[in-house]
Formats: sequence, C-alpha cells, structure tokens
Amino acid sequence: MSSADKIPQIIDPERISQSAYSARESWRVFEIMAEFVESTERLQAIQPAVSIFGSARTPIGHPYYELTEKIARKLSDAGFAVISGGGPGIMEAANRGAYFGNSPSVGLNIQLPHEQHSNPYQDISQTFRHFFARKVMFVKFASAYVVMPGGFGTMDELMEALTLVQTGKTRKIPIILVASEFWNGLIEWFRNVLVFEGMIDPKDMNLIQVIDNPDEVVNAIFKHYETRGFEPSAREREIQLGL
Repeated sequence: MSSADKIPQIIDPERISQSAYSARESWRVFEIMAEFVESTERLQAIQPAVSIFGSARTPIGHPYYELTEKIARKLSDAGFAVISGGGPGIMEAANRGAYFGNSPSVGLNIQLPHEQHSNPYQDISQTFRHFFARKVMFVKFASAYVVMPGGFGTMDELMEALTLVQTGKTRKIPIILVASEFWNGLIEWFRNVLVFEGMIDPKDMNLIQVIDNPDEVVNAIFKHYETRGFEPSAREREIQLGL
C-alpha cells in the first residue's frame, strides 16, 4: 500500500449538499409536469368557465363577499363553471355562489405556509405546489376573468391576464373589474401614467371593463361571445399551447 493510499479522503460537505440539491431540482421538473398533466385532465371538461379572483382576507358578510357570491351564482346558473383559488375570503364566496348554482364550482388550491386553507364549496378541487402551474390553469380554461378587490395575489393574476392577452399569448377574453370605487384609482393611473408615458398603447385600455352590477357582468361575457361561441378556435388552441 502506498503512502497516498493511507491518506484519508476528505469529503466536502458543501459538495455533497450541492449535489443533493441538484438531484432534487431535477426531480422537481417531473413534479411540475405531473401538476400540469393531472390538472389539465381534470379541468378540460368544465368549459365554458369563468375565473374569479379576489382577496383571501375578505370576511363573510362583507359587501365584496356578498357581491362575489351573487355574481358566481348568476354565472353558474347561466351555464358557466366558476373557478377560484379555492381558499377563504373572495375565493370562498365565488365557490359558494357556484356550488349552489347549476354549474360546477372549481377550486385551484395552493399550498402556502400562511393564509390558504381550502373552502368546503368545491365540486372539483385541485391542489398545486407551484404558483406558475396554477396560474396557467386559471387562464387556460377561462372564457372570462372577473376580478374582485384584492391584494398582491389578485394584482398578480390581473396583470398576468392583461399581459397574456395584450401580447397575444392567449385568446382575447373579457377581463372585468368589479367594485369601481376600489379600482378607479388604478384605472386612472393606467390612463394618466402608463398611457401618457407611452408604456402601453391607448387601445390597451379596451382590454378592461369596470362593471358593478352582477347581471351586467354576465351580460358582458355573453356579448363578447355572441358572434363566435365559447369554444376556442383551432388557432386559439394552438396559441394556448404556448402558455
């Protein structure tokens, strides 16, 4: 045995840690693929559907909660499945309204360390670990977006939808903001800053509708599709493969 063979091999803990992390990161890709496959198979039969967003912190009895529940019930009775984030607050109101209507109530739940717990008003419940996979499902199966008052998460979903429609990465769908007193400041900022500074085109403002009345929300969605139907065209299906 040579002297070199007698020298103990020193294992670098940092190297082992990095190797283990890399292996976990590779397997994570398969977890993401599984989320997309499972959710697509479960949701593709629910169309037409409307995605409703809003704050998880809005309590039962709040005017926004009650308004959301009314809108969801009307949408459900009109033949639309209603998709929400599956949690409390506005999400619960959306699922609750649809649950007692004629069409499915769908909850796309997310695993979070705080705030999120599933509400009991879901005919179809799908849980995600990854925000981005969940966001794709909100867009992929929605014929319209109804956006209630909310915080960062709601703003994230709104801006995601506007960006995808603006850039042609998804088909043009109605994006309806409900509760004008809540949204007016943001709309004015869009006009007075984003349009004025040339950050968006003036016609991009046409992507947004502000409606307060539940019946008018439903009517606006039907009006958008009255000449073409809810089924995506072959070209739109091809575009959505790029989401």
